[in-house]
Amino acid sequence: MKNFCHADGLPFLQVLSLDQFTQIIDKHITTVRNRIYTPLVCLSAFVSQVLSEDHSCNDAVARILAERISEGKEPCSQDNSCYCRARLGLPEELPKELTKEIGNALEEQLKSHWKDRPCKMVDGTTVSMPDTLENQEIYPQPDSQKPGLGFPIARLVAVISLGTGALIDYAIGPYSGKETGEHALLRQIFNCLSAGDIMLADRYYCSYFLIAMLQAMDVDCVFQQHASRKSDFRRGLRLGVKDHLINWTKPVCPDWMDEETYKNMPETLTVREIKSKGKVIVTTMIDPKEASRKEISEFYTQRWIVEVDLRSIKETLQMGILRCKTPSMVRKEINVHFMAYNLIRTVMLQASFKNNIPLRQISFKGTVQILNAFQSKIGLLDKEKLPSIFEALLNAVAGHQVGNRPGRSEPRAVKRRPKPYPRLAVPRSQYM
Repeated sequence: MKNFCHADGLPFLQVLSLDQFTQIIDKHITTVRNRIYTPLVCLSAFVSQVLSEDHSCNDAVARILAERISEGKEPCSQDNSCYCRARLGLPEELPKELTKEIGNALEEQLKSHWKDRPCKMVDGTTVSMPDTLENQEIYPQPDSQKPGLGFPIARLVAVISLGTGALIDYAIGPYSGKETGEHALLRQIFNCLSAGDIMLADRYYCSYFLIAMLQAMDVDCVFQQHASRKSDFRRGLRLGVKDHLINWTKPVCPDWMDEETYKNMPETLTVREIKSKGKVIVTTMIDPKEASRKEISEFYTQRWIVEVDLRSIKETLQMGILRCKTPSMVRKEINVHFMAYNLIRTVMLQASFKNNIPLRQISFKGTVQILNAFQSKIGLLDKEKLPSIFEALLNAVAGHQVGNRPGRSEPRAVKRRPKPYPRLAVPRSQYM
């Protein structure tokens, strides 16, 4: 991966230059010893590790060893202890800041908006991690699981660009407890939203106070109606068939909100409700000339894309089950996975530009496969050959396209049955 970052004309430098990478690293790391695993080498190895099928530290060290030999340098030890110590020394915020810088840079390059406005999708997910005392203390397992039989779980909320698929910002917290829900985590990263943005999310986010806070920021929203709220299209200002404006009244103060904030909330909200294809969609874009009922309905169908993007991170990059055994390393592992995801999106963007095809038409998994295939060869080539290899790489990435399957059913169900082994009912150490 370091070769991809260093080589002139290669994809990662199309978004952030090596100087920008270095400036961000210097911001978080002030002193660097003369050693093999410098911060850039360690971070590159970490990214390479999360992209590989193996995912082990030994595999990352083997790649560094092969790279050093190909460059004519002295071989490093095959013992992974030095690399593991270098990972421990990496600041948590370093890969996170790089992730956000890359995501924002991709947004600036593509400028693919809906109605000339940036659209940011929001959704939450969870990841599990090794069952260690340290992880259980910060990210405890659900109460429904018996001690010794469950796994610590962290909750994530991500803001992802609809146009680029890049991750703009994210928050990490425990699965349960006070201020650990998706709304609470989203409030931690509100600063990634800008005036004029449109937020696209599922019904879980359709709440009075969230919409009020978004309106105060001049951010519009498109949500599905929350299941607890009933819509009556006989009331309100009729705009068309199953399309009306309605006033919502401020509910009682929630536990998480202080009295001063509650007093500053508007007493009523004017929202637009649209019924289409059996769903009620709520939006703050109340002018039918700005966005028609049909346009908003079709726009909401793209909400499923955020589910696919999160699946790409958790399944293709194998982030669903983490490996690190301490909370700090767990957060670093998540940060590096997200950084790797955005780096892959940069390659997809370049392939999209070069071959004049929509970015969302390119396969994420196909891109990962091409990158892994080319990565092992980059270090063996002369610099003069790199531009032509890069061009071939982008053509290969563009060749992996996903089909257009409108209205495809995506049930949350699996067909393949699990193996018929009994489940552990006691901790493994007590199993007889």
